[in-house]
Amino acid sequence: MSQITLHGKPIETCGTIISSGSPLLDFVLTASDLSDKKLADFEGKKLVLNIFPSIDTGVCAASTRRFNQEAAALDNTIILSISKDLPFAQSRFCAAEGLENVVMLSMMRNDSFGQDYGLTITSGPLTGLLSRAVIVANSSGAVIYSEQVPEIAQEPDYDAALEVVKNC
Repeated sequence: MSQITLHGKPIETCGTIISSGSPLLDFVLTASDLSDKKLADFEGKKLVLNIFPSIDTGVCAASTRRFNQEAAALDNTIILSISKDLPFAQSRFCAAEGLENVVMLSMMRNDSFGQDYGLTITSGPLTGLLSRAVIVANSSGAVIYSEQVPEIAQEPDYDAALEVVKNC
C-alpha cells in the first residue's frame, strides 16, 4: 500500500501504482453514454490516464481542463479521465466547461480498476475513491510514465507526463 496525504494528513491506498515497463491492466469502466469501455477499445492509441477522486473538486476539475487543452496537440493520443463520479456528473461538467478532448470514464459499475491499479483510497475521509494519479502508456499498451501525486490537494506534474507522450 502507498501512503499519501490529504491536506497534510496521512491516508493510504490499497496498493502501489503500476510502474513503467508494465503492461496496462485491462479494465471495464462506464462511459458517458453508459456503455462499457475496455482497454481494447483504445488499442493502438497512446493513452494518458488522468485519475482523480471527484470531478467536483477544484484540483480534479483543473487537471481535466488542462489535459483537455493539451490533448488537441497530441498525436494518436487519447486522454481518459477516470473517477468514481457518476457518468451524469462527468458529462454535466464537460458540457458546462466545453470540454471535448477527453474521454470521461466512471467506476460506477466496477471497483476493480482502483484495486487493480493500487489506487483506491483505504483510509481517511475519501475512503473508496481514487487517489490522484497519471499513467501514460505507449501505443503498444506499455506503461511509460506513472505518478501518484503524494498530496491529493496538489495537481500532477503535467509537463512530465506530456513530455513523455510527445516523445514516444
